[in-house]
Amino acid sequence: MRITYFTSESVTEGHPDKICDQISDSILDSILEKDKEARVACETLVTTGLVMVVGEITTECYVDIPEVVRKTLKRIGYDSYDSGLSYENCAVIESIHPQSPDIKKGVDETEGHEQGAGDQGLMFGFACRETPELMPLPISLAHKLTLRMSTLRKEGELLWALPDGKSQVTVEYHDGVPARVSSVVIAIHHRKDADTDKIRKDITNMVIKPVLGNLMDNETTLHINATGRFEMGGPQADAGVTGRKIIVDTYGGYARHGGGAFSGKDPSKVDRSATYMARYIAKNLVAAGLADSCEIQLAYSIGVAEPVSVFVETFGTGKLPDHQLADIARKEFPLKPHQIIDYLDLKRPVYRKTAAYGHFGREDCGFSWEKTDKAEELKKYLS
Repeated sequence: MRITYFTSESVTEGHPDKICDQISDSILDSILEKDKEARVACETLVTTGLVMVVGEITTECYVDIPEVVRKTLKRIGYDSYDSGLSYENCAVIESIHPQSPDIKKGVDETEGHEQGAGDQGLMFGFACRETPELMPLPISLAHKLTLRMSTLRKEGELLWALPDGKSQVTVEYHDGVPARVSSVVIAIHHRKDADTDKIRKDITNMVIKPVLGNLMDNETTLHINATGRFEMGGPQADAGVTGRKIIVDTYGGYARHGGGAFSGKDPSKVDRSATYMARYIAKNLVAAGLADSCEIQLAYSIGVAEPVSVFVETFGTGKLPDHQLADIARKEFPLKPHQIIDYLDLKRPVYRKTAAYGHFGREDCGFSWEKTDKAEELKKYLS
């Protein structure tokens, strides 16, 4: 038997980088509520006592950016200096200008010109049978741990907890099949008067055991606040920037990544929309039984509607050759930017929900790219 190990991590919504992703996507949502045709590329930086919002926004509407920033910080739980940032008293600086006219010319749909991609780039989507939501098990468990940490904090079950935190899960595979969790790493921000033993006991009994269940055994190693203390956290301890958690956002390193971040970008940016479509394609191919594991790559040129390439890799699990599955993807799925936007209904203010705990595998959030509504139709290729 071949035994291997794979590790993925997640971070809580209070992690500095995730604060930035949520602010950028909250600004995007606020604009899309009023102007569905807006062009938004919004970046955020946070540090001690300061939030800075920069980027390119072209819209006919007005959004009070400082108000959005403060509401987002309050919702996360940054309500005092003790937590690492105060939503009421932090400084908010903004520097926004319109989208470059050179980019606008290639993206806007005009008479005689079909809407093109907002930039060149390559995007990946992935699905596999390790979990019901067709995600790799390590990242799925890591997200569930961080989400539970934040939920219990907000519900008052962990009175000593503060917003920042991380999880890391190592899964042991037997001949490529998940068998058990070999180790868990948790780092959780806490109040200065919190007792270390209580923190470790609460996290073990209230977070780790309920999430891992039978995947955890007596040999599973737990590292909970391994340095002993995590009193200084949030932006006070580390600066945060939009788009620095792209592996956390996707598949935890289990699948390839094209390098483009998502948060703060409207769907005309294929970094976001084409990545969602690639996930949708991969998930439906797997749900249809055409493969047990499937990775899709889409690549685009700025200003051009058709993808320059479509690549499928099924790692030997495909019921048809990979090049035939690539042909099926081109035939059965919309791949031009405006088609993707329309098909997945991406001009809606749904993006704040994506900005913590992953963009994929979140079937309870109603994300259109998580549907498997094409699976039945695709089964015709098995006959």
